[in-house]
Amino acid sequence: VHVVESGGGLVQTGGSLTLSCAASGFTMDFDNYAVGWFRQAPGKEREAVQCISGSDDRTAASVKGRFTISRDNAKNTVYLQMNNQTVDDTAAYCYATDLIPQLCGSTWSVRPFDYWGQGTEVTVSS
Repeated sequence: VHVVESGGGLVQTGGSLTLSCAASGFTMDFDNYAVGWFRQAPGKEREAVQCISGSDDRTAASVKGRFTISRDNAKNTVYLQMNNQTVDDTAAYCYATDLIPQLCGSTWSVRPFDYWGQGTEVTVSS
């Protein structure tokens, strides 16, 4: 599997950014796989942000109503639209995917994913 993450950068409080991740190398159609975004701020634990898989989408409380995960299966690409950002959203954002078909599931925020991207930095200034 090969992924290319993009879209990180600097944004002011209240602003918006969209992250994207183009993936290749899956053996089945892309929509069979759960994919998610995670983030890790300096000095903090990694935090699950959102996960998408078929009809089972998951969202962390900290970003509910502000972030939206979506996917374009024809392009094997996943997006994370981040709106109304705060300084607490400053982190390295990382894409994760399963390599076997399954849903995000109730344990999505803590269960292991098979493949992780390199990450892209997002900085929100006050």
